[in-house]
Amino acid sequence: MRDQRTREMLDQDIRRWVDKYSRERSALIAILHNVHRKYSQVSAHAMEEIADYLGIHPVEVYGVATFYSFYNAEPKGKKIIRLCRTISCDMQGKRDLVYALEHRFGIRFGETTRDGKWTLEYTSCMGWCDQGPALFVNSKPYTSVTTERLDAILAE
Repeated sequence: MRDQRTREMLDQDIRRWVDKYSRERSALIAILHNVHRKYSQVSAHAMEEIADYLGIHPVEVYGVATFYSFYNAEPKGKKIIRLCRTISCDMQGKRDLVYALEHRFGIRFGETTRDGKWTLEYTSCMGWCDQGPALFVNSKPYTSVTTERLDAILAE
């Protein structure tokens, strides 16, 4: 975490979410979700605090947090574009989108813009193989994406 005040706020939030959901291992995903939604990442400190409250080893929290590609252990952009990387999307024009996105933001997939506004990532199958290429902008899905539609999507 960047500063002591943010760390203290995070600790208070985790304590509140543990009280809300429970001190059982079954509350782990709900707590991770809340931390990620508010702080845009689940830091190593957050994982340790969650583990302490739930009485589990930090490696268990780390394992769950890193298993799901939508939880970030490191800071990412405010807007994360996740592009499906399956062969179905490849066959429907994904390469054109990769080029357009990398060119537009001046970064490659797996990177974040210097201003911290945008991150480009690949993701596993999103389940829209018949409507590819598909992508998420944060949690909003888009299907049958073309380079022509990209400006309108990003303007949202």
